[in-house]
Amino acid sequence: MRIAIIDESAARASVIREGLAALPQCEIFVLTERRGMVARIGEIAPDIVLMDLGNPSRDVLEEYFAVSRVLDRPIAMFVDESDNESIAASVEAGVSSYVVDGLAANRIKPILDLAVMRFNAFARLQKDLAEAKGKLAERETIDKAKRILMDSRGLPEPKAYAEMRSAAMSQSKRIIDIAEAIITAHRLMGGA
Repeated sequence: MRIAIIDESAARASVIREGLAALPQCEIFVLTERRGMVARIGEIAPDIVLMDLGNPSRDVLEEYFAVSRVLDRPIAMFVDESDNESIAASVEAGVSSYVVDGLAANRIKPILDLAVMRFNAFARLQKDLAEAKGKLAERETIDKAKRILMDSRGLPEPKAYAEMRSAAMSQSKRIIDIAEAIITAHRLMGGA
């Protein structure tokens, strides 16, 4: 497992390193410079990112949230103090675990595990949502194509669907492909 630790303080980074010492086959990278951080993380390609920000200013916090938004990785963020606005911003930025005043070596592994589990759960939810939206969009397209066939050819709804299904089977295509072709042809013929 590749873990990137982002911390401008070598002392705080060593606490995180100590907490990760028990992990087998773990490759740890410590980044202390904010400049070029996204590119450096891209080169490292870590499995997990741990950010220790101590007591950051609002600007620094926002900069790290911007980094979080572009990473598609589990992220645990450690801060000394927080407020509701910062917590909400961290959730929006995709931070998997936001830990306030909790940097201790013995807590690193459970926090890391939690960040990974939350990230995976959220990723599954996003995938399920994308699939559901895709299926809904396909259903709407198929319904629109059925309406076109019903209006233009005076077919009842079951017959319009049966014709689309028959065309899909005879052309070895999906019914959504046939529906999209019907809609495109209708537009080209001056339909709305």
